[in-house]
Amino acid sequence: MVTSNNDRVALSSGENLAVGAFGGALETCLQMPVLTYKFCLQEGRPLPTNIPGWYRGVVVQAGTVAPITAIQFMFNGILQKALLRGNTQRSLSDGEVIAAAAGAGAISAIVYSPVDLLTIQQQKLHLNLWNTTRTLVENYGVSGMYRGFSACVAREALYTAGYLGLAPVITSRLVGQSDYLRERPLAASILGACAAGTLAAVTTHPIDTAKTCLQSDMDGTNWKNTFGTMKTLMSTGGIASLYRGMLPRTVRLCGAFFVCLMVRDAAIEYKTQKAHERGLLSEAASIAAGLETTVPLVATSSSEDS
Repeated sequence: MVTSNNDRVALSSGENLAVGAFGGALETCLQMPVLTYKFCLQEGRPLPTNIPGWYRGVVVQAGTVAPITAIQFMFNGILQKALLRGNTQRSLSDGEVIAAAAGAGAISAIVYSPVDLLTIQQQKLHLNLWNTTRTLVENYGVSGMYRGFSACVAREALYTAGYLGLAPVITSRLVGQSDYLRERPLAASILGACAAGTLAAVTTHPIDTAKTCLQSDMDGTNWKNTFGTMKTLMSTGGIASLYRGMLPRTVRLCGAFFVCLMVRDAAIEYKTQKAHERGLLSEAASIAAGLETTVPLVATSSSEDS
């Protein structure tokens, strides 16, 4: 992890972008049944009766999640490098790791908020993506595409702080303090992902619920702002109304945290190993070059002595 190992080679922005996209798509494909269960629970519709039904919409879901995860990975790397200020001899503190991740999540909301809005409104208006976008812009302007933006910023900041910040920090602490887990890094990663995923679900679910209400009500007839929406939901349905569908979402977040971190760690380990191998080859080449320059000198001195 970044917090405990100076020897690992950081990924470039392009590499973070690619790894994030792959990790986001992979975790979505693996967990599509969990998402389907969550959607059915929230919408009150029956569960699928066959395997294809559980995976219906997986391509759209993966195509939506992958670019957002890619953006979060990329900006997380950029912000981490900015915090280091060129000093590669030190590790980021736990707070800096979490702060960089939160910042990356907040930045990703610039893209994620209108994507969420279009998804919700497309289902509501029963139009294709282009006509949904045109209708919203014509009626509410470009600024209308960012209704619920502050809620999305808060949700993504907390969510990304969880999987790119808190999860690796917890995992690193577990490995550092437990001999048992030090010998079982996979178990430590699972525990770290589950702890961070559960906390992220608890803190972000009410915000996500309020955001969904806001973005489904473009005119603001029933829902005015984030805090007002949460207050109304609590007064009419109790705190349970803010946590509807939380269990499957928690399972999904824990799985997403684990998969994305494993993909990132695998990429970092691969790059570090290749860099180490190149270093050894370079060192061997230098030694060989040194030998080549000394051999003729020895031969020359021998001939002079004779």
